[in-house]
Amino acid sequence: MQGLVEQKLGICTVRVKDYVEVSKPRIVVVLVITAVTSLLAASRIDNTSGWHATAWQLGFLTLAGALSSMGSSAINHYYDRDIDKIMVRTAKRPIPSGRLLPRSVLVYGLVACAISVSLAWFTLNPVATFMIGLGIFFYVVIYTIWLKRDNPANIVIGGFAGSAAAMAGWAVASGSINLLGFLVGLLVFVWTPSHFWCLAIKTREEYESVRIPMLPVLIGNEKTSNYIFANTAILLPYSLSLYFFGLGVVYLIIAAIAGSFILAYHYKLTKRPTPQFAWKAYKVTAPYLVVIFIAIALDSLFYFRF
Repeated sequence: MQGLVEQKLGICTVRVKDYVEVSKPRIVVVLVITAVTSLLAASRIDNTSGWHATAWQLGFLTLAGALSSMGSSAINHYYDRDIDKIMVRTAKRPIPSGRLLPRSVLVYGLVACAISVSLAWFTLNPVATFMIGLGIFFYVVIYTIWLKRDNPANIVIGGFAGSAAAMAGWAVASGSINLLGFLVGLLVFVWTPSHFWCLAIKTREEYESVRIPMLPVLIGNEKTSNYIFANTAILLPYSLSLYFFGLGVVYLIIAAIAGSFILAYHYKLTKRPTPQFAWKAYKVTAPYLVVIFIAIALDSLFYFRF
């Protein structure tokens, strides 16, 4: 009897781990951080320093944001199950490996998304709810279903799903999205192509095997590395320009350092556009988004302008 109980517990533990995997927890953490830090930044009052967000806002934004990301990712796993079983990088995921049934993952994703939007509607405000819903729509419908398999601009346009998370956080504090809130959210949109194209260079052959039109598949690693550098060359001045729309010195300094670092790294990538260096660039520059949004939150806590 004890052995049977232990076996069932072991199976339950494995399934929980599989549902965590289809939720893409790393993406959940990043998107929740962008949403919460945006909330903290937007909670600053006029030209004073400090955060004025409530525990209610922080808690329910975190919960609703996490559920929306988890649900969207699960639906992505469900929809991509046919190509995931072909690519080496994804063949061991829960659905293609047979550890989870496709229908179970789809139901899990749909329920998580529905709870997320409902929870936001009853605990936050309509604008924040709309942005959470828009983020789900962009990731599931625009990116996963529509663009990913047919358009090389897939990750460029699909990147707005991450922007929606930041805008949702801003809307929680202010009840709306002003120009600065929109521009802060757009940081995610501008950052995404450089980040993901590095991964696409690393996994170019796998994307090619399933006919996904990622940029390196269409134009090669060398030209893609130039696009990555050009995109980062836009990201750096764009990030610095937010100072002139109301952000402070703390943000400006951190944005200048972080942006210059990834620009230098992506310049090196143009000289060494190999899968190995692209993977290194992907990992080294991945924390940029978290760093820049923490800087936005700290900037509101220690607000100062020249």
